[in-house]
Amino acid sequence: MIKESKHFGEMREERQISSKWIEQTLQYPDLIERKDDGTIHYIKKIDEFGGRWLRIVVAEKKNISKLITVFFDRTLRRKKNENKSG
Repeated sequence: MIKESKHFGEMREERQISSKWIEQTLQYPDLIERKDDGTIHYIKKIDEFGGRWLRIVVAEKKNISKLITVFFDRTLRRKKNENKSG
């Protein structure tokens, strides 16, 4: 079961992130990062949005996944561009 936190819903709306992009990121991520705090970060490049990287932070406990936040990761974009030029 996946639940959406209040913060996630607010950020999705405020940042005008489409449900389609969220579904694509969760189902077909380009990267998955497991963090020490127990969260899982699903990351996907969204070509329709200028090739920016969408990051969704999820907390998983027992049989419930909770969507914590969603944002376009500017830091990741810079790192990817640095790797190309370096």
